[in-house]
Amino acid sequence: MPLVSEFSYTRSQRFAVALSRTSALATTLTLLLALPATPAASVQLAGDTQAAFDRYVRLTDSRNDTELRDAKQFLWIDSLAPVERDASYAALRQGEVRMSRLETKDAGSALDCPGGLIHHWAGAIFIPGVTVDDVLRILQDYDHESTYYAPDVERSKLESRDGDHFRAFLRFRRKKVITVVLNTEHDIHYFRDSPAQAHSRSSATRIAQVENPGTPREREKTPGDDDGFLWKMETWWRVKGADGGVYVQSEVVSLTRAIPAGLGWLVGPFITSIPKETLAFTLQATRKAAQQKQAPAVKTGEL
Repeated sequence: MPLVSEFSYTRSQRFAVALSRTSALATTLTLLLALPATPAASVQLAGDTQAAFDRYVRLTDSRNDTELRDAKQFLWIDSLAPVERDASYAALRQGEVRMSRLETKDAGSALDCPGGLIHHWAGAIFIPGVTVDDVLRILQDYDHESTYYAPDVERSKLESRDGDHFRAFLRFRRKKVITVVLNTEHDIHYFRDSPAQAHSRSSATRIAQVENPGTPREREKTPGDDDGFLWKMETWWRVKGADGGVYVQSEVVSLTRAIPAGLGWLVGPFITSIPKETLAFTLQATRKAAQQKQAPAVKTGEL
């Protein structure tokens, strides 16, 4: 009898502990599900944050201009030591995406960006069997970028074109623990450096976070007065024909809010990993679209 009673009591305890843990888990899940889709408190893009980013972009523009004048450093991997550079080119021709985290400095010193984080990445790919014009047709086909770059680009539209100057609308949908939808407008200039080489410069002139996307309650938050997942974005593309195909490089500098205290576990992965992952996906999608020659034939203007 004592043994039976002891067994029964122990089993009851175990059941109580299991029930307690289950209740605790249910409570935790309920709290997590109750969090809004964008849990960070809204924050405004401050003037000193904007000024720091603008300074960073001006210096990056200057470096790009210098490199474009020097044919020896058209791709970022050209600056590597010879052995590493040759290995990187071989990896590109094998289908790899080569990525590098960059940092623009001011007279050798890092630039401080109070209240914000500057993300700076460059990536390169090789697309065999295509021409520079094939790649440009994809990059300039803004009406179909929602096809080429789905699901990252949900909607796209060419708003205007004047020769090699484009204005385009892109709606981004990005997910990393949380989902963020952004309506963006871009101002893009293309330049044909030679028959086998071209580059472009793109600025996001407007970025608006979308609340309740795809519902009757959909609305845009005021740009710069939102959750700060993407405040600014600047892009440089380079395209070079060689080795029976085309080398493509994209460099992106973006600005987000600093990671809010207490929400790093939830917001941090989105803010810190999305820039790199998005760039890698964009390059791979560009290669796929160019190889499939999905873009309808369009004139490349003066390029």
